[in-house]
Amino acid sequence: MKSAIRLTNSDRLFHIIVNTCLLFILALFVIPIWSTITLSFRPNSFIGSALDGMLLAPWKWSTAAYKALLGHRAFITSTFNSFRIFIQGVATSLFLTVPLAYLLSIKGLPGRKVLYGLVLVPYLFNVGLIPNYLLVSKLGLVDHLAAVYLPGAISVYNTLIMKSFFEGIPEELKESARIDGASELTVLWKIILPLSKPILLTIGLYYGVHFWNDFFNAMLYLNDSALQPLPILLRNILLSSGMNEYVEVNAFGEAPIAAIKAASVLLAAIPMLVAYPFIQKYFVKGTMLGSVKG
Repeated sequence: MKSAIRLTNSDRLFHIIVNTCLLFILALFVIPIWSTITLSFRPNSFIGSALDGMLLAPWKWSTAAYKALLGHRAFITSTFNSFRIFIQGVATSLFLTVPLAYLLSIKGLPGRKVLYGLVLVPYLFNVGLIPNYLLVSKLGLVDHLAAVYLPGAISVYNTLIMKSFFEGIPEELKESARIDGASELTVLWKIILPLSKPILLTIGLYYGVHFWNDFFNAMLYLNDSALQPLPILLRNILLSSGMNEYVEVNAFGEAPIAAIKAASVLLAAIPMLVAYPFIQKYFVKGTMLGSVKG
């Protein structure tokens, strides 16, 4: 039986310092989240300090803010628009990123270096806001949801990660398929993609989080209020103010402004929080395997 490892005083001090730092970091994350949760359930009749609000007992909580948001047409419409941007954006980005990354991973491809340079140049030298807006406007995408996800449909960073993952797949599998007469499209569809579930889910998560939280493109290209996604509505809610704490916010009903703001933030974060645990195991694997090669 192995004897227990004896810790010196310096080791114990080190462990105490590390654990104290970790607890402090944990508190930095937990306290704001818990404060936001309790704030979102704050009733209209609440009277007290901010500390009293954080320690609010569950039986004193009110769901008025959530009822006001979930029962309002603007919030439902904005959420639906965000889901449309999310689904269409992720599908479009993967549809464009996968073949580009695969082409860059083919070592003997003619003009591979030129293609690689064409991919890197826009990444290193951004043309700026005005040319982007003029391009989107000339394409007739203003006041279309596609204007939110098409300008950033291909991320060079995500493409390079996926390219490195494809290069990590044994070349023998590809060569055997080519010898049997398979085209590059068949190799990609029948060989590469079935082995690339981790990287597809990882890159899909990257794109999904970006499109779900995209505020700037939506503000820039969507003038029709019926097309505005959730980030724009959240901005309007968070910037709203009044003479007292219980004024009406964007016709969401008589509920505390602070509770409305906190509830809107939590509701907007729920979809990503729900999706992440299901692909967490693929997320770590895809990121590590995709970053082995440069």
